[in-house]
Amino acid sequence: MRVTVVIPTLNEEESVGKVIEGFKRLGYNDILVIDGNSTDRTREIAKEKGARVVIQSGKGKGQAVAEAFQIVDSDVLVLIDGDGTYLPEEVEKLLEPIRRGIADHVVGNRFANFEKGAFTRLNLIGNKVLNALFRLIYGVDLHDILSGYRALRRDVYKSVELKKHGFEVETELTVETLAKGYRIMEVPISYKKRSGKTKLNPFKDGFKIGWTIYNLLIRFSPARFFLMFGLILIALGLIVGLYVVYEWFKHISHDLLAVLTTLLIVSGLQIILFGVISDFVFRSNVQLRREIYELRRTLEELKNVDGKED
Repeated sequence: MRVTVVIPTLNEEESVGKVIEGFKRLGYNDILVIDGNSTDRTREIAKEKGARVVIQSGKGKGQAVAEAFQIVDSDVLVLIDGDGTYLPEEVEKLLEPIRRGIADHVVGNRFANFEKGAFTRLNLIGNKVLNALFRLIYGVDLHDILSGYRALRRDVYKSVELKKHGFEVETELTVETLAKGYRIMEVPISYKKRSGKTKLNPFKDGFKIGWTIYNLLIRFSPARFFLMFGLILIALGLIVGLYVVYEWFKHISHDLLAVLTTLLIVSGLQIILFGVISDFVFRSNVQLRREIYELRRTLEELKNVDGKED
């Protein structure tokens, strides 16, 4: 497999050189550093260590990753942060499931072995809460959707649609993979204390990620997305209806509120029904894309076998 290592950076002069050297020692020479206009020596160090450096056209980690996906054309793309928190020598853990053909997108689970001080108490709690929220809403058993160490097959990184420009990109990558029917799995990795100051704002970025988890649900399961709105309308309708009935027993009529009760409940039921129908159509499309993908992969394997025999 042709593997390209992509490192999004912004002022990572303390660590980017070591990250590049780590991959070079392992024989991975196709390394792309996509830099967000660093004001330190990040780009110079990356070039000195033998990496290809591109200055991103926009701002934010998400935009950098999306731009890298357009530039790279290798069989597999490895995505890693340039802050020294991930170990290059663990890249084989991420590539092995892809080589074995059992996964299309592999995520490194940091919680399997993290160094003391790698997470602040607030960040650790926030990560746990966001991951639990994801599992609850999506029903998918993933424990570190915010990990920055990943390996993706070409089919995946060329087909995902990334619209988030900030730290929500990992969440969007995960959801897009699931929504498009690709196989995703986690492997345990180590996580070290970062070099330099973190750019993540626990409250601001945490809120954005939480909202993204729910907002992206429509790409994965329209039924679940619309269910909440439908239930809210039905609940409001029942509350208003109970008030109307309570007042009616006191010989006070509220005709307009009775009409509102009916509208709220009927609208809620219609929204839920619309979500169920949308979900059925969406799932059918995902299944069809998955079957086409499997057929194409089988044909590629047969072509490779014939080539070896010749």
